[in-house]
Amino acid sequence: MDTGEDPFKPYGLYISRPVRDALEDFLYEKAGVVDLEGYFEPSASAIPAGDPGADATHDLVASVVTDFTTLYDDADFAAAESLAHDAFELTYLAAEPETVAAARERFEAATIIRETDLRTVHTAVLEARLSAE
Repeated sequence: MDTGEDPFKPYGLYISRPVRDALEDFLYEKAGVVDLEGYFEPSASAIPAGDPGADATHDLVASVVTDFTTLYDDADFAAAESLAHDAFELTYLAAEPETVAAARERFEAATIIRETDLRTVHTAVLEARLSAE
């Protein structure tokens, strides 16, 4: 939970271009982010609280953590698995460190359960979240 003191940190997800496009639309609507590419510097150790894009992506990642079971059930893993390996792009979001850790745990557990890779799980689950918006 944001106390105003704890900065956000970058969190990288591999997602397909259509999911990235939906994410860009979401961030534009929620925070006025015009260009997601380079918005969050991956080498930054922290992103200050109060950044509207960071607030929006933190809320998105937190909702993925909270609703992971439902999103997992709704996710179209077959569609994500059918994509070419080079169809995924590393995209950085921002979230509080505890939220990043919780998201990583859930995504990694899903890769084990589904016997697939992170790209597939990131894409399928995030697509399920964004389509529910």
